[in-house]
Amino acid sequence: MIDPLLQTPNVQLAGDSTAVLNYKRDPRNYVTQLFGEQLSTIKNGFFNVHMSKGIIVQPHWHTNTTEMIVLISGEITTSVFNPFTRKRISYHLTPGQVAIFPKGWFHWFVADTDDVHLLTIFDVPTPDIVLGADFLAATPPEVAHRAYCIDEEAYAKAVASIQNDAILGPPIGCIEPAYDQTGQPSKTLKSDESSKA
Repeated sequence: MIDPLLQTPNVQLAGDSTAVLNYKRDPRNYVTQLFGEQLSTIKNGFFNVHMSKGIIVQPHWHTNTTEMIVLISGEITTSVFNPFTRKRISYHLTPGQVAIFPKGWFHWFVADTDDVHLLTIFDVPTPDIVLGADFLAATPPEVAHRAYCIDEEAYAKAVASIQNDAILGPPIGCIEPAYDQTGQPSKTLKSDESSKA
């Protein structure tokens, strides 16, 4: 059966993947999108992701879609949790390389260099996204204690600063260690300083 959208006289078959801003951390770290809302004839969808060194796309999973990362420029490390082996799988990607995050698998990725540009392509026109931040912030301290024997007060303090909408982290102003060329902590920086280093 032919899609009725394709039979309309003025069928729209082109779109601008930079026109809709999904998330902006700062001028060098932002996400634009092209999904069914922007182009009704699209049968998949994707995010354009721009990142500087050290920025992470926060841990998350998709309940309804598999995600494919296509690296255009820069270098990243992707990580995904395999629920069957209960192990993390990580890949270092360079331009032109691809990684897959199966539907329902917990995953994240980190920019290893500045000027990272990648596409995250989904096999549905609109993906569902469950953010790790939402999961952590919604877990009551008493549940964390009962399930994992985590100190309730320490857990409440640890998750109090979570910004649920921070797709690209760490949040600006977060205190984090800076790393030297060997990967060892060298000094402490605010996260807005780390992207300038």
